[in-house]
Amino acid sequence: MKPGARKPLRSREHPRAQPQIAGQPPPHRLNRRDFLRGAAAGMALAFLPPAAAAPAGPVRIETPFHGAIFNPRQGRAVKRGLAIRVSGTAPAAMRVKVNGQTARREGDRFDAEVILRQPVTEIAAVAGASAAGGEDRIRVVWDRHSRPRYHFALDDNIYFLRDIARQRYDSLFDCAYLKLLRNLNLKYGTRFSVNLYFAAEDGFTLAEFPDRYRGQWQDNAHWLKLAFHAYADKPDRPYQNAPAEKLLADYDQVAAQIHRFAGAATFAPPTNLHWSMARPDALRALARRGVRCLSGYFRKDNGGWDINYGLDDRRSEYLSKHDLLMDFETGIIFFRDAIVCNTVTPDQAAQVLAPLAAGPERRDPINLLCHEQYFWPFYPAYQPDYAQRIEAAIRWTTEHGYQPSFFHEGILGSPEA
Repeated sequence: MKPGARKPLRSREHPRAQPQIAGQPPPHRLNRRDFLRGAAAGMALAFLPPAAAAPAGPVRIETPFHGAIFNPRQGRAVKRGLAIRVSGTAPAAMRVKVNGQTARREGDRFDAEVILRQPVTEIAAVAGASAAGGEDRIRVVWDRHSRPRYHFALDDNIYFLRDIARQRYDSLFDCAYLKLLRNLNLKYGTRFSVNLYFAAEDGFTLAEFPDRYRGQWQDNAHWLKLAFHAYADKPDRPYQNAPAEKLLADYDQVAAQIHRFAGAATFAPPTNLHWSMARPDALRALARRGVRCLSGYFRKDNGGWDINYGLDDRRSEYLSKHDLLMDFETGIIFFRDAIVCNTVTPDQAAQVLAPLAAGPERRDPINLLCHEQYFWPFYPAYQPDYAQRIEAAIRWTTEHGYQPSFFHEGILGSPEA
């Protein structure tokens, strides 16, 4: 049983594992059905040819990782740039140059300094007099204007829209769910990305939602965005093996309805998909639709990586430890969720989040996540302290200097230039 839940969660509720809390026994090992799923340096990055992520010869760049994202605290500030360390291995007898500068050697190790001056920098390590002696190339991203910031995503949303449509409230915020979000925005400035299903299990669809609130949606679009999540809650993992055409058809159907009843200003590209799984062709198609970042949990379970958009083992392992990674083939930044509020009680939120602000590797952008269904008393796993769970995470981020942002803008909410 998850902390704070009244009953064991069924598979439809997708509980996701959380970091172990100090002083508590380790959580039980979750099976694959027990997971809960969980920007670029410009869309032009999506069209850059991918650099090799693995060495072609005896030279190997070990750090940084291909696709690593650097903020100003992860290097040495220099005039109009950031100096970072590059290290790896090469045959001991060979001279190694890194971006044209001779690297220091100690046995089969090499070490050099590279200065990042552009949003994307290619790093080349070449052994011998030319590339014939062996080389390795990677790319990294410089989040030059990075600052502590957070994004709040709400998944699996459909019930609040059904409630408004059927109750015909005078205001959107007569709906208790949206009233909660507005109160948190007024108190903390929090911005919410609300990820929608097209259909509820009882047959209600977005096509039934009236457009009479369109002006109110637009008036609040600076802090409240609507985005695609999936066609419906079932089946589980709807896009894990689905062709791009299926995902795009569902995406376009939801997007069209958001534009109809809430206006273009309220629409945002999604920052995650239902179950955080998709095929490579679908990810490329999403990038063409303007998707710039996607979150997941990137957890290893039952011997394999899951809730990871099907990324290979190396990248999934990196994300499990370093939280952010650029995929140059698509131009999408993948990032790991910091917390899933409906899986921790209010007094546990600080313990889960505290490591993110510790030490020089402080994580600048963090993603807070929760799920709509736990708000509603009719839901089998209703959480009466739902509002307190959300507020506990927001309060911690605010007290530690994190600013609200939308991750679909810039580089995860940070200006690009």
